[in-house]
Amino acid sequence: MVFEFHQKVLFKHCDPAGIVFYPRYFEMMNDCVEAFFDQALAAPFEDMHKTGGVPTAQIQTRFAAPSRHGDHLILRLNMTRVGASSANYRLTAHCAEELRFETTATLVNVNADGRPTVWTDDIRAKLLEFKDDAP
Repeated sequence: MVFEFHQKVLFKHCDPAGIVFYPRYFEMMNDCVEAFFDQALAAPFEDMHKTGGVPTAQIQTRFAAPSRHGDHLILRLNMTRVGASSANYRLTAHCAEELRFETTATLVNVNADGRPTVWTDDIRAKLLEFKDDAP
C-alpha cells in the first residue's frame, strides 16, 4: 500500500521568485509522515511524543522540478524496510504527472530518553502493510 498526502503550495512555502523554497519541502515531508502515523498507523505524534518519538536519523532528497504557488502536490509514502526499532521510507511528490521531488529517509523509534526502542507489535504490523516488496 501507499499512503497519499495532498498539499497545495501556499504563499508561505514560496520564495520571492514564486517557487517553493527547498526547506519548505522538508516541512511538507514531515507533515506527510505525521499524517501517516496519525491516519494510517493510528499513532498520532501528540500521543507518541508523551513517551518518545520517531525522529529522522537520515534523509536524502533529489529535487526534480520546481513547484509554484497554487500547485497541487500529491505526496506518496511507502516503507522500504521495517526493522526492530527503525524504518526506512520512500516519499515522492508529483504535480499532475510531473515528479517534483523524491526522498528516502530513516526513522528511529525512541523512548523518552531518546534511546532506540522496538516498535510495538501493532505499529510494526501496520508499517509492514505499507512496505514495498519490490527488490
